[in-house]
Amino acid sequence: MIEKKVVESLVAKWLEGKDYFLTDLSVSADNRIVVEIDHQDGVWIDDCVELSKSIEAGLDRETEDFELEVGSAGIGQPFKVRRQYEIHIGDSVEVLTREGKKLQGELKEAGDEGFVIGVMEKVKNEGDKRPHIEEREYTFAYDDVKSVKYVIDFK
Repeated sequence: MIEKKVVESLVAKWLEGKDYFLTDLSVSADNRIVVEIDHQDGVWIDDCVELSKSIEAGLDRETEDFELEVGSAGIGQPFKVRRQYEIHIGDSVEVLTREGKKLQGELKEAGDEGFVIGVMEKVKNEGDKRPHIEEREYTFAYDDVKSVKYVIDFK
């Protein structure tokens, strides 16, 4: 079986000096290697091909055969690493809490411990005749949510 550390090392070498970053890497028992990368401005297919060739050059099919899949993290897919939060600050995200509640709002901050989103909510303060819309901020630890993903807006 191909060791994950070997593939991680090959990917790390390719990533040096690039603005791409690794979001996921898996190596199954039958040597199916899946590598996901991301970039602030999106992932180009040519770069996926280049990374794929770089990994293949570092492995020997004569010694051990493998299947290799290199792709982007996927727009609309849940975030897997903190850097994805950082590049989406200011964007609309959907948060699914551990309790199953969905919140949609602007990603305001992403730090070591967690992140903050601003959600526009209808609020009726005491003494008000009718509710009004105001932004409420919610802070989450990364482990306190099931998923967070970028919301695609077609407007």
